[in-house]
Amino acid sequence: MRKLSILLLQRIVLGVVTALAVSIVIFFSVQLLPGDFATAILGQSATHATVSALRAQLGLDQPSPLRYLHWIEKLCRGDLGFSFSGWSPTGARPVSEIVLPRLTNTLFLASLTAVIAVPISLVLGITTAIHRGSWYDRFANLVTLGAISFPEFFIAYLMILVLSSKLGIFPSIASISPDSSFIDKVHATLLPALTLTLVVTAHMMRMTHTAIVSLLTQPYVEMAHLKGLRRARIIILHILPNSTAAIANVIAFNLAYLVVGVVIIEVVFAYPGMGQLMVDSVTSRDVPVVQACALLFGGIYIVLNLCADVASILSNPRLLHSR
Repeated sequence: MRKLSILLLQRIVLGVVTALAVSIVIFFSVQLLPGDFATAILGQSATHATVSALRAQLGLDQPSPLRYLHWIEKLCRGDLGFSFSGWSPTGARPVSEIVLPRLTNTLFLASLTAVIAVPISLVLGITTAIHRGSWYDRFANLVTLGAISFPEFFIAYLMILVLSSKLGIFPSIASISPDSSFIDKVHATLLPALTLTLVVTAHMMRMTHTAIVSLLTQPYVEMAHLKGLRRARIIILHILPNSTAAIANVIAFNLAYLVVGVVIIEVVFAYPGMGQLMVDSVTSRDVPVVQACALLFGGIYIVLNLCADVASILSNPRLLHSR
């Protein structure tokens, strides 16, 4: 138990260090964005003195390392800062008020996709591994390879063409509001969720397939076959428990992608999520919002990978012992 606690603590410390490194990369990468917000809001005809005064009010005239330290200090207090958009000398809108509703929408889209994609991926991965070499296995692999090969925006526009323009089943624009009912949100979000499902299922199914196939050749599985155990019993009692770590890593990685990699899908479907907000903020040079979105994306990715590491440790006792 003590070794397990130490191992988990090491993973948590590593996650914190990674988050700090990600914050450094995010902050200084955002500083490299072309253009200047003060010039953008005042216009090209503004005098140098006016631009300098606005930059001073926004804190943009300070050295980058000092601004980073101030940013980290505020983050430790749960303060994401104020948005530059709609800024006025009398006040500005907090970034949290802008980002959190969009984060909720993105998590809703990711959750809906996960509910559809994870069971389908696991079933396809397990069944194709059991029937490997059959026509079913070859057909499933052909379809998944095709889904992986096409870019996301192509699949999205193809889904819009077929399911929205031709059949009229779903709206082409995934417009939702806080007042929308759960059913309305699901109906509006289902088309981008199905698009993400096609992309994510292919990867999860193939990785699950690989994990199961590698275990089917293990000596203890062959011994179970020789003892006359049914295939379903062997898979449920012997193969699946030993493949938990690999499958948990695959699921965590793809769930992280669902949250972090939805930018293209949200832009195509005009979905009011974090990805769309981040693109709009980059266009308007709203640096605090861009930093907050990137940091939340990075934090979610780190947390989900940390959960995958913990699941691997708990499901594989060999990781607790030194070799």
